[in-house]
Amino acid sequence: MKRIVTIQDISCVGKCSITVALPIISAMGVECGIVPTAVLSTHTMFSGFTFKDLTEEIIPIAEHWEKENFKFDAIYTGYLGSFEQIRIISEFFDRFKTDDNIIFIDPVMADNGKLYPGFDKAFALEMAKLCSKADVIVPNLTEACFMTNSKYNPDGDEAYIKDILKKLAELGAKKVVLTGMSFEKGKTGFVGMDSESGSIFTYSHDIVNAIYHGTGDVFSSATVGALMRGRPLSDALRIAADYTVECIKKTIKNGKLNWYGVDFEEALPMLVNKINK
Repeated sequence: MKRIVTIQDISCVGKCSITVALPIISAMGVECGIVPTAVLSTHTMFSGFTFKDLTEEIIPIAEHWEKENFKFDAIYTGYLGSFEQIRIISEFFDRFKTDDNIIFIDPVMADNGKLYPGFDKAFALEMAKLCSKADVIVPNLTEACFMTNSKYNPDGDEAYIKDILKKLAELGAKKVVLTGMSFEKGKTGFVGMDSESGSIFTYSHDIVNAIYHGTGDVFSSATVGALMRGRPLSDALRIAADYTVECIKKTIKNGKLNWYGVDFEEALPMLVNKINK
């Protein structure tokens, strides 16, 4: 069985970050270790949530794992809350990177043309440096634009998207993927580039007219799980995209509030069937 570690915060209630990564990756038949960067009573779409920063615990955890000689087939990072956490995670990569494993970065920090509260352009550029150590990065368009100092244009044409991909590739990651984008008008999906060959891979599907909190975490987690089950990146991304859409459809049917998160649990049988084919 493959073993990965995911490094991000954990919300005790609310569907995002480790709260979705752990069950999704485990359901796909992959062992999922965790490094919680913070513990929150709920995710940040609730008011009055509690927050406990765990930055000071990351290095002791890594040191213990080194003594135990733990190895990981993938290191998957999500939301990182500070410059200090980026620095520590960069060192974590150096400790646990091997010739055979994968560093997968979801640079969670922005959407819809704006950075999340608490982040600035300097943080985005520091995240770009971290991405240079990755095998795969999966930013949305906003994150990609901040990391590459590019103009944000959600209606950009094929030439615009390819230019953003080229700039992302120049950061140093081996494979770069823009999520929530498509060459086809009226569609969404992903567009990716192999940084070494320059080859493009893409997948499009119909837009579901609903936006739910935590879907990026669902998508990234399913992608990592599929990679660990031996699927090539383009296939892993397609499986994750289809699964994320199914999660949204289940949630719409159940009438849940979009800020809470998606009912990813109900769509897990579909994901497991896809990965076992």
